[in-house]
Amino acid sequence: HGHVPARFRLAAHAVAGGLAVGMLGGFRELPLGLTTVQLGWFGAAFALLWTIWLLNLFNFMDGIDALAGTETVFVAGAAITLMALRQEGVGPTGLALGVLASATAGFLWWNWPPARIFLGDVGSGFLGFALAVIALADMSGPGGGLGLPVWVLLNGVFLVDATYTLLRRIATGQQWYSPHRSHAYQKATVMLGGHRPVVAYVGLFNVLWLFPWALAATLRPGMAIPMLIVALFPLFAVTVWLKAGDP
Repeated sequence: HGHVPARFRLAAHAVAGGLAVGMLGGFRELPLGLTTVQLGWFGAAFALLWTIWLLNLFNFMDGIDALAGTETVFVAGAAITLMALRQEGVGPTGLALGVLASATAGFLWWNWPPARIFLGDVGSGFLGFALAVIALADMSGPGGGLGLPVWVLLNGVFLVDATYTLLRRIATGQQWYSPHRSHAYQKATVMLGGHRPVVAYVGLFNVLWLFPWALAATLRPGMAIPMLIVALFPLFAVTVWLKAGDP
């Protein structure tokens, strides 16, 4: 099979994201302390960017065995848990997350290092797109769902690593669109000598650090933005320390 040029793939991603945003709506509001900002058309544009980026970053982060699957199970499972605490309950989006988490957990049995089967571009892209669309569906529901800060928190490991690495490669004049192995998780894999330690550390960080902050942000939505900044700072620090994005 021939390789599909990046511009065609990006165009397809934009169409898929546009359809999702058109059907579900964009990000409507953002809590900022004692007030809530209505995002209007910017919310729709940002929702499109969110969908395209999450689809692609899951592909970028699927460079070692079980990492993308582990992240998906955590994000879906954590989101279901937080939804159960709301007055509205779990609802259809929670059921969709449950199906996604269950299917991915079954796949992980075969994808655990050393992997016997792999996600590939289509599989990893589907996981990112599914999580992005389910998040949009959640936030278009009653009360705005879990809210954008909580969804960013739950996806924090992938968002920080992929975003910082891309921006660093652009800033240093590299061919940012070319394949590379300079993500933080890839450098950590070399440092720790294998896939399993990295997957284990990511899983523990998600459960022991990001989830408690996501829980706190769910219970205190007015403080969600400050909590998001505090929660993501260690990720940013480790990503910089590992020199992500540098050749």
